Amino acid sequence: MANISSSPSVSVSDESLEADARCCSSSSTAPSLLDTVDFSRSPSDVSTFSEHSVDLSGPFGTAAVSKLIGGRGSPALSRLSMKPRADVLDRRGTEDEIELVKERFSKLLLGEDMSGGGKGVCTAVAISNAITNLYATVFGNCHKLEPLPAGKKTMWRREMDCLLAVCDYIVEFYPSSQSLSDGTRVEVMATRPRSDIYINLPALEKLDAMLIEIMDSFQKAEFWYADAGTRSFGSVTSSSSPSSSFRRSTATHRNEDKWWMPVPCVPDGGLSVKARKELRQKRDCANQIHKAAVAINSGVLSDMEVPESFMALLPKSGRASVGDSVYRAMHGSDKFSPEYLLDCVDVSSEHEALALADRVEAAMYVWRRKATASHGGNRSAQWSKVKELAAAADDGGEGGKNVALASRAESLLLCIKHRFPGLSQTTLDTSKIQFNKDVGQAILESYSRVLESLAFNVVSWTEEVLFADKNARK
Repeated sequence: MANISSSPSVSVSDESLEADARCCSSSSTAPSLLDTVDFSRSPSDVSTFSEHSVDLSGPFGTAAVSKLIGGRGSPALSRLSMKPRADVLDRRGTEDEIELVKERFSKLLLGEDMSGGGKGVCTAVAISNAITNLYATVFGNCHKLEPLPAGKKTMWRREMDCLLAVCDYIVEFYPSSQSLSDGTRVEVMATRPRSDIYINLPALEKLDAMLIEIMDSFQKAEFWYADAGTRSFGSVTSSSSPSSSFRRSTATHRNEDKWWMPVPCVPDGGLSVKARKELRQKRDCANQIHKAAVAINSGVLSDMEVPESFMALLPKSGRASVGDSVYRAMHGSDKFSPEYLLDCVDVSSEHEALALADRVEAAMYVWRRKATASHGGNRSAQWSKVKELAAAADDGGEGGKNVALASRAESLLLCIKHRFPGLSQTTLDTSKIQFNKDVGQAILESYSRVLESLAFNVVSWTEEVLFADKNARK
């Protein structure tokens, strides 16, 4: 396979990761743009019923995870080298596995168009779909804190190993020197893994292994699950509970739309002190893994190019996008407070919050485009450079107003995402994924997205067990 050369893209830095770690974000399911792609962040709802733990020591303490989310130059990441997968076919044990690998690669090359007519999606979208669908196949039926079945674990590692093998050939060139046989040193162009992949992929693989390790640690647990059978007037019947200590209060906080989900049960007196402490540590560890995956995913999405189709559909004015009331609040005062503005806006559901986020994001790009044009830049000019030009020129005219409005829209968008942590990906994010052509970014985005979803689920399941334990001790 030929090398794929590309210019290095910006990887997730220490500051951005630490900033994301300060605000835990989670998400809920959103409709996809493609029938075969799930662009939503997380398929379930966050629980916030248990107590916060203080002791974060132990094998699942957050200190171990925090070391993973350092940026370039981090000692932890410097030890996480990319493992070579060039011999992926040679390491298969049976002919059936080899045929399976060949089938996977064939589908990727065909772009999921089995007719071979060239009507398939591009390679980047095909790999993103493959990782998303593999995650749904392996973890789609996991609703409990229990070890992943050996067959599914093998399938996950084997097929992910195949899908990630392409990263070995995504490189960047850098100047180097080489000594000839006569001692002469000549300058040559050498290759190395592309910087964003070299930094983020080993960290994602480590987070993946840690999540599987957390699930495997529940081999012998003091809690169990009751299969939710017939629920009537708030009651739940179960045939799989090992004792009569099933707590109805456990189910009172659960989402009634997901009545089929298994319900955690604990002994009459609750969990032991040791089990409760370990459970909290594992929850906190999974929470830190979730934050790290969110940070990587957000960084990759921000590096993706904005599709031309998205820019073409933008309204002519930002005011038309956000509405008169929001525009007046953003433009009228010298001191802008996105929190106060969000308090004044009637947003009663996550659906309305997502619609508002889409409108604010569209307005932000309208004002950015106008500010860029007024300062003589082209569409590909970096926004940071445009802001520097506006500040240096001390522009108080139309260009300066657009820069200020775009910055305020950006702060309002961040405030919306912090206020509604369960928010799905915006229209722009889904458009970036759909029209992305960069294979490396597609792998990093989809891998971090599914790990984010898995970590989010582990935290949610753990919260449910801790909530049941809290009720049992009342």
